[in-house]
Amino acid sequence: MEWIGYVASILIGISLGLIGSGGSILTVPVLVYLFHINPLLATTYSLCIVGLSSIAGVISRLRQKLLDLKVIIVFGGPSILGVFIARKFILQAIPAQFNILSATLISKSNFIMLFFATLMLASALSMIFGKNKKENEVQKPVYGFSLAIVGLIEGIVTGIVGAGGGFLIIPALVLLGKLPMKKAIASSLLIITIKSLVGFGGDLLHVTVDWKFLSIITLLSTLGIITGNYLNKTIDGAKLKKGFGWFVLFMALVILFEQFFA
Repeated sequence: MEWIGYVASILIGISLGLIGSGGSILTVPVLVYLFHINPLLATTYSLCIVGLSSIAGVISRLRQKLLDLKVIIVFGGPSILGVFIARKFILQAIPAQFNILSATLISKSNFIMLFFATLMLASALSMIFGKNKKENEVQKPVYGFSLAIVGLIEGIVTGIVGAGGGFLIIPALVLLGKLPMKKAIASSLLIITIKSLVGFGGDLLHVTVDWKFLSIITLLSTLGIITGNYLNKTIDGAKLKKGFGWFVLFMALVILFEQFFA
């Protein structure tokens, strides 16, 4: 089964390079189910894999002049703060079990995954059924206070579920920041890189890492993201938006099915 995991590691990078998201969504299941790594340790490994492999995507987008540094600061700064708040305070305050309707008990991990899937579902529907703007249509980016607030909320949410957050960052930058899809993907990659590496650095204080294994998976993911970068250049932005939405919708339904029926 491990060879399937190595192939899937390449797909993780392709997902990040092509749509600027999906890395954490794919990485954690690959590490847990194909490499049999403890879920908590898989979350730590995921931060490193996604953070380091995303650098290749950021460099490529920087050369294409697709990064909007101002929107990255306005949205990304509060997002990083939100991750800190979630990991430091909110996660510790969530009870180990929830009593629903005075009978049904769900665990903390189940609650987080259901919360995660619900957000993914809402995000996917907004991207699939939202109106498309032509990629070459000139729009003035919006750097308002609302974008910063959404960044803070996104950081808190993704900090709770342990994801990079591209599935939330990209719709926010497109719908609120008025960025073209490809600029939103590029800016999302840089935000994900910073958030992931900051989170991984914090985890290193209390986690023992298998650096050889982690290096191999990160290298394969980086090769994948280079491939994804190439594919991204050949696909229309409007189609990319729809494809991204369907991808997130599929992953949300998989998680919901697993939580209710597995």
